[in-house]
Amino acid sequence: MAKLWPYATPGIPDHLFEQLPGIPLSSREVRLLLLGYLRLKPKDVLWDIGAGTGTLAIEAALMCPVGKVVAVERDEDVAELIRRNCDRFGLTNVQVIQGSAPGCLSELPHHPDCIFVEGGRNLKEILLAAWDYLPSLGRVVVTAGNLETLYVVSETFAHLRVRNIEAAQPAVNRLETKGNYQVFTAVDPIFILSGEKYE
Repeated sequence: MAKLWPYATPGIPDHLFEQLPGIPLSSREVRLLLLGYLRLKPKDVLWDIGAGTGTLAIEAALMCPVGKVVAVERDEDVAELIRRNCDRFGLTNVQVIQGSAPGCLSELPHHPDCIFVEGGRNLKEILLAAWDYLPSLGRVVVTAGNLETLYVVSETFAHLRVRNIEAAQPAVNRLETKGNYQVFTAVDPIFILSGEKYE
């Protein structure tokens, strides 16, 4: 049977993932940027905290087949959705953990080389707790969907003394068909912040 995504490059179209109503999905264009900011190496361990549909975890696992991805999701139904999406792509290097961060972080397998956190509730507490598990030169990437969350991330990065901070607010427009017309529609207007741990 042919692979669902037989390419070496990331950028899986959104419709290839099974989705549930109301469950966040990082769009393909944003995922490409996030993967660039993560700077994953072949054998890295990535913690994806608040993994949602599992799109980023799956892209990372495909890029690093000898690495490991730990996808954390608090909702049992959503965690099962991630498992189904992993099965769709034939992945065995993603471990889905159903649990609430930051409380479940101490029970996660494998210490991370990189951490990705999608902005949401308890974001500051999650970042503070996850930071302790990162090694020196480990990377953290966080998204923020509004100015309030951006402020929380910036303040927490300053408290943690995150180094080599990068921040961007990508403006991506995707061509879509609406009625008889083709129009460009804005995609995920979010902030992306990344940095490294130095000790």
